[in-house]
Amino acid sequence: MDRTHLQETIDFHGHYCPGVLIGYRAALIALRELGVERAADEELVAIAETDACGVDAIQFITGCTIGKGNLILRDWGKQVFTFGRRADGRMVRVALRHGALHRDEDEGLPDAERRALMRDRMETMSDEALYDVRWVDAPLPGPARIMRSVRCARCGEGVMEARVRLRDGQPLCPECYGEVYTRRY
Repeated sequence: MDRTHLQETIDFHGHYCPGVLIGYRAALIALRELGVERAADEELVAIAETDACGVDAIQFITGCTIGKGNLILRDWGKQVFTFGRRADGRMVRVALRHGALHRDEDEGLPDAERRALMRDRMETMSDEALYDVRWVDAPLPGPARIMRSVRCARCGEGVMEARVRLRDGQPLCPECYGEVYTRRY
């Protein structure tokens, strides 16, 4: 493991934890398997199935971000990340193996001690022991699009046209329409 690169990732995230290591190692596996470097724009896509710490490492290592539209958050509570190469549509799924980091003897330990044990395991276990890596055949999400902004008839704020809901012929943002905020894809 490249300690300098890892330390930069930890600095970006804000603390050293098992989650940041999960994303860090998953990102390195994906870049290696796809034969690509960190994305400058949208040439690489990442789909994260969690909103946990590992997503910060995915962003930092791969260059995939929500703002660029090439990081898609599908929060299903799974330590699973799928990466796609736009050049040819190839996609690889990197999933943390269930139970890879947890041991029965860890139960009942203070959180800080359990996290330290998990970090130690993350640093010493092989990729094969930690992750299930497989190629997937799925459509790659399209590139980000810039859409027109529409004024919400209730709050007056601008909202992306694709997110507008109509009530009695009036454009409403999802919040004014009454939709509950979600981070799910």
